[in-house]
Amino acid sequence: MDENQTNDMEEESFAELLESYSDGMKDDLQVGDKITGKIIAIGKDSVFVDTGTKIDGAADKQELLDDDQVFPYEVGDALDLYVVAMSEDEIRLSRALSGIGGYHLLRDAFDSAVPVEGKVTAQCKGGFHVEILKRRAFCPISQMDVKFVEDGEPYIGNTYSFLITRLEEKAKNIVVSRRALLEEALEKERQAFYETLTPGDVYEGVVTKLMPYGAFVELSPGVEGMVHISEVRWSRVENLEDVLAAHDTVNVRVLGVKDGNKPGLKKIELSIKQIQGDPWQSVADRYNPGDMVQGTVVRCMKFGAFVELEAGIEGLVHISEMSYTRRIHNTEDVVRVGEPVTVLIKEIDSDRRRIALSIKEIEGDPWAQIHDNFRVGQKVDGTLEKKETFGCFINLKPGITGLLPKSKISAAGSAASIDKLKEGQHLTVIIESLNPAERKISLAPGDGEAEENWQKFSDDDSSSLGDLGQKLKQALKG
Repeated sequence: MDENQTNDMEEESFAELLESYSDGMKDDLQVGDKITGKIIAIGKDSVFVDTGTKIDGAADKQELLDDDQVFPYEVGDALDLYVVAMSEDEIRLSRALSGIGGYHLLRDAFDSAVPVEGKVTAQCKGGFHVEILKRRAFCPISQMDVKFVEDGEPYIGNTYSFLITRLEEKAKNIVVSRRALLEEALEKERQAFYETLTPGDVYEGVVTKLMPYGAFVELSPGVEGMVHISEVRWSRVENLEDVLAAHDTVNVRVLGVKDGNKPGLKKIELSIKQIQGDPWQSVADRYNPGDMVQGTVVRCMKFGAFVELEAGIEGLVHISEMSYTRRIHNTEDVVRVGEPVTVLIKEIDSDRRRIALSIKEIEGDPWAQIHDNFRVGQKVDGTLEKKETFGCFINLKPGITGLLPKSKISAAGSAASIDKLKEGQHLTVIIESLNPAERKISLAPGDGEAEENWQKFSDDDSSSLGDLGQKLKQALKG
C-alpha cells in the first residue's frame, strides 16, 4: 500500500469519526430555546453545559446558587436553561434574561417565552410594579404566586424570574407573570412525586383546607390528597374544626391513588386514623363480658344510646337496658350526650364491631329480692301506672309492677272508685300470686269484697295450713 492510499484511508476514517460525533447534534438552536443539558465542567465563575450541539454552552455560576448562596450541582447533573445569546464559538445560557435591554431584547423574550429577571418595586391596585431590563412592568396579583396572595408586602424588594405575557406600545405596556414559571416547575415536581407514590406509604403533610366532608393535606409542593372525615379518627367526628386546623402538620397513610378529573392530576385518598391502628383488633384484650366500665355518651337515638368506651370503641345501651325501676320512652330521660356514664358489658362481637352495654345491671335487679319484700296475701300500697282494657298495672315499688285484672276490679265493692282513679294516684291492693321467673304479680283490690274473702280464707283455713296459715292471718290483721 503506497503513501497516497494510506492518507486517503486516514482522511476517510477521520471524516467518519467526525460524522459519528456530529450525529444527533442539534444544528437549529436559536435564542429563546429551552434546553436540558448535563454539566460537563465547573469553573470559578462559569458552568459549562452540553447543549446537544457542537458548541458547549456557558452559564453564570452566580445565577445558579440556591437560597443559601451555595452551588448545589456537580458534573453530570442536568440543568434546564434558556439560550440567551449565540455566536460562532459561544452559546450563553441563563435561567432568565437580566440587565439592561432594549425593545428588541424584550420582544425576543416575549416571542420566545424566555424568562426575564425582575425586581418587585411596589404594590399597586390589582398587582405589583416590577422592574425588568430597566423598564417598568405590571404583574397582576393573581400571577405573582401559585397560591392566593393575601399580603403583598413580603414580595416587595425581591427579585424573581418572570414571563412576559403582554408587550405593547413599544414596551410602554408590559405585563408579566411569575405564576406561569412556578406552575411549570411545580408540574415537574408533581409528576416526579407521583412516580414514587404507592398505597400504604406514610407521609408527613400539612393541612391546607377544611371542608364539611374532609381535610385536604399537602404532601409535596403542588400535590394534595384528601382525608375523608371518617378517616380522621377512629371515634366519630361531627365537626372537623374540633380536631384539625389549617396549617396543622399531620402524618397520613395513602389509601388509594387514581386519575383525577384534570389531565396530569391524581386523586389521593389519605387516612390519619390508619396510622394509629384499628382498636377493634385488640378490643377483646381490654374488655370482657361482665366488666363494669366508664364511658361517655356520644349519641342518643330512639332505640338506645351509644357510649364511647375509648377512641374508636363504641357500645350500645338499648333502651330496654336503661332501667329496671321505670319504663323508659325517651333515652334522654336517662342519659345526655357528653355525660359520663357507668355501664356493664353484656356482649362483645369484635367481627361485627358491636358491644352490648347495660345501665340497669349496674343498679341491680329488684326482682332478685322479690321474696324479701313481698308475699302472697300481703296488703300493699301501690300507684296506678297504666290502665288497659284487661286491667290496671300497679307499681308496688321502683321496678316492680303487678297486674290488677279487670275481672277482680268488677267483683270488688270498690270497682267504681278504682275506675275513677288516674295514673299516678294511690290505691291498696292484695298480692294474689308471685311469679319471679316470668316477672309477674297478680293483684286483687285491697278493699271491699276481695279483702273480706282473704280474711274469711284466713279465718277458716289457717289452722289446717299450720304455720303458714297463722302467718297469713297475722299479716292480714296487721
